[in-house]
Amino acid sequence: MEMSLEKYKGIHPGLILERELKKRQLKKRPFALSLPEYPQTINDITKGKRNLTPEVSLKIDRALGFEEGTMYLLQAYYAIKNEQLKERIQRHPDLSLFRKALFWDTDMRKLDWEKQYKPIIRRIFERGDSGEKQVILDFYGNDKVNEVVGNTSVSGSLTLFGQNK
Repeated sequence: MEMSLEKYKGIHPGLILERELKKRQLKKRPFALSLPEYPQTINDITKGKRNLTPEVSLKIDRALGFEEGTMYLLQAYYAIKNEQLKERIQRHPDLSLFRKALFWDTDMRKLDWEKQYKPIIRRIFERGDSGEKQVILDFYGNDKVNEVVGNTSVSGSLTLFGQNK
């Protein structure tokens, strides 16, 4: 397990536990009672509804023969990945500078502005006014906008803002 820990980073440890129990042909209820732990706790962990505590993770590590701290380390990697995702989603330009009609079909606050940059840039440059285009240029930079809409569209838009290419 330790050698392949890298490929499990960011995955909820309950999913890994579920897979390990199936691989060893162990049922969750008897496994939980052998720890001793409530079966509902182990079930919630394997469904990803509950995070591992240090106490439960040590019990699982010992029962499955893992190095102590393995499952809790996976929990930490999962928490880090979730926090990074939250930060990415929270990083966005001032949304009040965009007309609501531009994003009529989606909640702008829930957009991942880093991951979904191509459709966002395309939409703003197809339907946005010069102020909205400037906000996108300031947020993403010329290189990223040029990558999506091409040099000609951006250079034409840049002249609207009084800038040179």
